[in-house]
Amino acid sequence: MSLLRPPSKFRAFLVLGRFSNTPTIWSNCLAGWWLGGGGPWWQLVWLSLCVTFLYAGGAFLNDAFDARSDRQARRMRPIPSGAVGEKEVWQWGFGLLAAGAAGLVWAGTTTAILTLLLTGCILLYNATHQLVEAAPVLMGACRLLVYLVSASVAGHGAGGAAGGSGMEGYPIWCGLALACYVAGLGWLAGNETRRGPVAAWPCIFLAAPVILAALCDDGPARQTGTILSLILVIWALWALRHLYWRREPNTGYAGGRLLAGVPLVDLLAVADLTQPWVGLFVLWFVLALLLRRYLPAA
Repeated sequence: MSLLRPPSKFRAFLVLGRFSNTPTIWSNCLAGWWLGGGGPWWQLVWLSLCVTFLYAGGAFLNDAFDARSDRQARRMRPIPSGAVGEKEVWQWGFGLLAAGAAGLVWAGTTTAILTLLLTGCILLYNATHQLVEAAPVLMGACRLLVYLVSASVAGHGAGGAAGGSGMEGYPIWCGLALACYVAGLGWLAGNETRRGPVAAWPCIFLAAPVILAALCDDGPARQTGTILSLILVIWALWALRHLYWRREPNTGYAGGRLLAGVPLVDLLAVADLTQPWVGLFVLWFVLALLLRRYLPAA
């Protein structure tokens, strides 16, 4: 098939919605919900569906906002390639955002407020990410808010104890660690269009989940946290070797692998291997890797 041939519309929609990244969203929902105290399984399914709509809506709008620059630099993206019309992408983006937000506001005042903040953060990131160097902070803030929205619909709430362990505010702290990790990989991925050596300072933010686990894990969670921290560090170093130990840095490859590692960050946040839900984190990690082989995410 010719590289210049527009992709099918169905595939174009999967690319626009960054479907290859959705397992990391489901993982965030599970971790936030778990840390907030959990609840009925249908609650998690509904939460994940609504947050997926929010993520997909933001992803559609990302291409809509970037349509002009993509016509110059990324002509095989769905809009410049002619696979989907720009107006249609705007409509789908706002429609998915509205559907996701509408599905969550029923859960209570706190969830409604957090959902509106998440929606606003998504829009602000899309509108400013090409203009502001600190835009990855907004990307990380979106992931933090996914944690908080997820925890807010669970039994103990966003500021409650982690699974009833008595550690108050753990969903917030773990969400902040995830936000740092995502911001760090966002800064690293931003080097894709730049020449010269890749700055090393964003790697400090990648270490936030491991630092939090070292400071906060206690009792049985300490041994589990140590093992999971080691796994995450090994994965991050394996991804980063494509940036710092190759003659030609492959920023896109490294950033994609770091993003696929988000379920490992979530599993470290939970640090409990005794529950049947644990297998989902591993499943979503593997699924994120597989999907990235066939669907570009950016």
